[in-house]
Amino acid sequence: QVRLVESGGGLVQAGGSLRLSCAFSGRTFSNYDMGWFRQAPGKDREFVAAVHWAGLTTTYADSVKGRFTISRDNAKNILSLQMNSLKPEDAANYLCSARLFGQQLSSVPDGYDYWGQGTQVTVSS
Repeated sequence: QVRLVESGGGLVQAGGSLRLSCAFSGRTFSNYDMGWFRQAPGKDREFVAAVHWAGLTTTYADSVKGRFTISRDNAKNILSLQMNSLKPEDAANYLCSARLFGQQLSSVPDGYDYWGQGTQVTVSS
């Protein structure tokens, strides 16, 4: 069974940076496309970014493009999200997700089979 554990969240001022990590275990990490989503209280789960199982392609939500960078280390079974120029509207619980590799990266929650519990990001204005 796949297990995902996020870390790296916290409180940051607007304009600051955070780096989130997701530790993957239970299966072969390089067989899985990976994604980051976020969910603020009272809102739907929102796509942030995704990366191909081999790291060949990435995709981002328009709202984070140019500020966030998703990456993976298949040797260490770690997924990362570097978040720069953070805005108050980026505040949310950030969740790591995984699915067995497919033809195209998915940007919808139903496209993923496994989820972590999330790590909270708070951005003060």
